[in-house]
Amino acid sequence: MLRSPFFCFIVFLFLLSCKEKKTITVNTKPIKKEAISFREKGIENFEKKNFNVSFYNFNKAKIAYETLKDSANIVFCLTKMASIQQINGDYYGSKETLTEALPYIKKRDIYTVSINNYFGIADKELLLYNDAVYYYKEAMKDCTDSVTKQAPLSNIAVVYIQQKKYDKAITILESILNKKTADSKSKIFSEARVTDNLGYAYFKKGINEKGLLLMNESLEMRNQEDDIYGSIESNLHLAEYYAKIESKKSNQYALDAYKTATKLNSIDERLEGLQFLILNHSGSESTHYAQKYITLNDSIINIRNNFKNKFAKIKYDSKKEKDENQKLRLEKAEDLVTLQKSKIQRIVLFSGFIILLLTIIYLKKDHQNKTRIVKIKTAYDTETRIAKDIHDELANDVFNAITFTQTQPIATTQSKETLLKKLDHIYTRVRGISRENNDIDTGANYADNLKEMLSTYNTDQTNVIINSIETVNWDLIDDIKKVTIHRVLQELMVNMKKHSDASLVVVKFDINSNNLFIDYTDNGKGNEKKHIIKNGLQNMENRILAIKGTINFDTEPSRGFKVKISMPK
Repeated sequence: MLRSPFFCFIVFLFLLSCKEKKTITVNTKPIKKEAISFREKGIENFEKKNFNVSFYNFNKAKIAYETLKDSANIVFCLTKMASIQQINGDYYGSKETLTEALPYIKKRDIYTVSINNYFGIADKELLLYNDAVYYYKEAMKDCTDSVTKQAPLSNIAVVYIQQKKYDKAITILESILNKKTADSKSKIFSEARVTDNLGYAYFKKGINEKGLLLMNESLEMRNQEDDIYGSIESNLHLAEYYAKIESKKSNQYALDAYKTATKLNSIDERLEGLQFLILNHSGSESTHYAQKYITLNDSIINIRNNFKNKFAKIKYDSKKEKDENQKLRLEKAEDLVTLQKSKIQRIVLFSGFIILLLTIIYLKKDHQNKTRIVKIKTAYDTETRIAKDIHDELANDVFNAITFTQTQPIATTQSKETLLKKLDHIYTRVRGISRENNDIDTGANYADNLKEMLSTYNTDQTNVIINSIETVNWDLIDDIKKVTIHRVLQELMVNMKKHSDASLVVVKFDINSNNLFIDYTDNGKGNEKKHIIKNGLQNMENRILAIKGTINFDTEPSRGFKVKISMPK
């Protein structure tokens, strides 16, 4: 291969200039000590219910553990942060925090149980019941024994009650109660909760006597074991039971729930208790409770909005501080290297200036040729992929359909139906290939169309999460780049569908004053890094390079697949 006439001399000067560079090592002991300190403060304040302070400390600990590359502790901190967000009603924020933890999970274990359970809780509270059931089932897959499976299984039953699928809920809850497990305080608490939900499900189904018996039994168990918080739920269920048949009893249970919830500062349960108190009274008393409800509801909305803003600000400030500290460290390192190399640089400077003048024309022509080659290769790769899709996905199906018409009696109803299914399958595949290669609307509907394209890969087997696409002002992005983004993400999704067997895919967008960033992560089977190019991803790299962007692939067998894309706006 021919080289530029100045190539060897440039390499020589580069080696000469780097000859005295020294490796700078970082002392991790202070960072580890700092990480442990923040982590312990986070736990301590969490137990004291100082949630703002706890969130701040867990976030600082997470940043320190990122420097140490301690994945387990990063996941622990992010999970606790998501828990705090859920306690304060920030369910969308908690899902974003949980998503941050996914790239650090190297195997399915107790952490994935916790994360999937929190995803389920968030979706349940957001009334996304089918998604909640999906995540609870994912949590069960990683439970190591029947006892640990009871929590997500019980949560599934609660969702079924909300969906009015009472028979399904009853079947699950009775199966939990029938299992013989070691007797412990936590087990009794769990049994009381399951018994109460089972009684509530029977009541909602219309089997009132059995439902009342179980709900009373649960309340008695909770009172005996001093489960004060659990008694709120029992009292609320009994208040609902008596609401239409004996308002005086309903009122007493609602009042007990309200008083206990007030004592424990449990806002949602206080509001629910007030609803029954409003329903069970009339006149001035009903007005009194209604005013309390309105005041409390307005207050909690403001408080939770403040919490959401504070959590977002803590994350933003910490990221800014981390970036500034890293910039300072880099500046100090660069200063040190500059001092070490100053003598050599003076020698090299004059020679480098001459070489720059002699090679500028050569490099300019070379760049033009490379850009043209990249564009040609991108078009060629696209044509090749379309041809391969037609050959692999359509040729055999068309041949089989023709053979079927030649060998089967088409006059029969069954044969007609079989042929129609084959033709419909061929039509669906043709539409798929057309959709993957048709023109892209880069106008006002671009974001919606991109989101719709990604969502088409959302199936019962694969859950696709799209984060922060609305935060990008797409009007500022060049049309050519919009087309490139659409095509690259489409190729990533096709690659995932064909090769990865992923159950979870996360596509996250971010933007600053100069650049657009896209992070793709899936939990599929992954691949050897050296085989990435051979798997058809070279075409994506060519597209991104053609718009002066960068794309990095990160994958290992059984550790999923990650892609980081950045480009100027």
